[in-house]
Amino acid sequence: MILGLHHAQITIPKGAEEEGKNFYCGILCLPEKEKPESLKGRGGFWVTVGDRDVHIGIEDGFDRLSTKAHLAYQVENISYWRNVLEQYNIQIIEGVPIPNFERFEFRDPFGNRVEMIQEI
Repeated sequence: MILGLHHAQITIPKGAEEEGKNFYCGILCLPEKEKPESLKGRGGFWVTVGDRDVHIGIEDGFDRLSTKAHLAYQVENISYWRNVLEQYNIQIIEGVPIPNFERFEFRDPFGNRVEMIQEI
């Protein structure tokens, strides 16, 4: 029996951890979570999203712009996040409408697809 979702993982290029922390911890305000000692040598970093974790690993040789894979962050004030991202010149992509939700997408600085979604 599957009990729930423990964590999700995305990747960024090797050597981009500081830029990744600036985006995910700085702009998106996600708190960094310390990795177990046994995994620190693998690079990347972890952040906490609500009661779950997102593992941001490192991986080269992958075209992140060619995939529809993404994380969707549930938010309380989607207009706030639209404004924050626009202030950082991050292109907002309007998503296909879903009943009872307002949402938009964007690409992080590494090409990962990200969605912000709010129930209305």
